[in-house]
Amino acid sequence: MKSGLLIIAFAILSLQGMTQNSSLKMGRLVYRGGGDWYANPTSLPNLMKFSNQHLKTTIAKVDDVDVASEEIYNYPFIHMTGHGNVVFNAQEIENLRNYLLSGGFLHIDDNYGMDIYIRSEIKKVFPEYELVELPFNHPIYHQKYNFHKGLPKIHEHDQKAPQGFAIVHEGRVVLYYTYESDLGDGWEDQRVHNDSEETRLKALQMGANILQYAFMGWDE
Repeated sequence: MKSGLLIIAFAILSLQGMTQNSSLKMGRLVYRGGGDWYANPTSLPNLMKFSNQHLKTTIAKVDDVDVASEEIYNYPFIHMTGHGNVVFNAQEIENLRNYLLSGGFLHIDDNYGMDIYIRSEIKKVFPEYELVELPFNHPIYHQKYNFHKGLPKIHEHDQKAPQGFAIVHEGRVVLYYTYESDLGDGWEDQRVHNDSEETRLKALQMGANILQYAFMGWDE
């Protein structure tokens, strides 16, 4: 199902998953180039549990999904992370672009060291668009939880402010890129990074906002 009708299908699936007993799935993107796409193994399961508890979602599972696979169309929300290189070939570019234009949502979280690689690959997927920084009043920061100053700073790397960038297609954020925040580390089990509960809570709340926006908060 690779057409604009997928937007309607995603919308129906998302509304059902948010409000009824049907189940949603989250995907973790498998990519090539040498970067560790498998980083933060406990992050998405913890975000799933937090979202199901506090947003009343019915997300049933997290799967690894290859960027080139047609299986990607079974996931209204895909998460991507890592520290290193990312390379999309022509088939992967076409598949990811079609997925996003058809109603899918991709959240990319730089786990430190990914930025210089992912920006060039995003440009290959959307040569006609620029990554734009979302203002602090954007709905993604004001779903169930309010973040009046934008993204929370979870881990310090280069003493830079966290930033949230997006690809916006026809008024809809199809790709959201979190930089210098390290949200995924904050979603991990507490013992992994020894983050405070306050820090982890901020990360999980922002993650829940992203999920809620991806499922139900599309821009007009």
